[in-house]
Amino acid sequence: MVDVTSKDVTARSATARCRVTISDEVAGLLRSGDMPKGDALAVARIAAIQATKRTPDLIPLCHPIAVHGVDVDVTLVDGVAGTVVEILATVRTADRTGVEMEALTAAAVGGLTVIDMVKGRDRTAAIDEVVLLEKIGGRSGHWVRES
Repeated sequence: MVDVTSKDVTARSATARCRVTISDEVAGLLRSGDMPKGDALAVARIAAIQATKRTPDLIPLCHPIAVHGVDVDVTLVDGVAGTVVEILATVRTADRTGVEMEALTAAAVGGLTVIDMVKGRDRTAAIDEVVLLEKIGGRSGHWVRES
């Protein structure tokens, strides 16, 4: 594990995104609230928040940090290639190291939860991406992914 003892405690945040491609049938079921396993989007949101707090248990050598805030938005997005479920996770702390891994873990677990909730109706559901969109704070300052 990297020693972060000498680093300053600063406010830090990170935002990550996961996109899950789903079938038109499942998109309709999600919109109508008729998924057999229940409200998949709400369950994915809760799973993402829980995953944030478990990141050091899942990622070897990841520092346990005090998570001070987590915002997770789970939405259906219609596009040219079909519908995706988009999970946006923003994690905040005041600590000696960043929260990028917590945000990425939250987004990824939210996406995996969507797949678990819809797999009975859509075996083709797939995670298309898990990416860091932005990080703020720390030695390297503010970083934003270019489009």
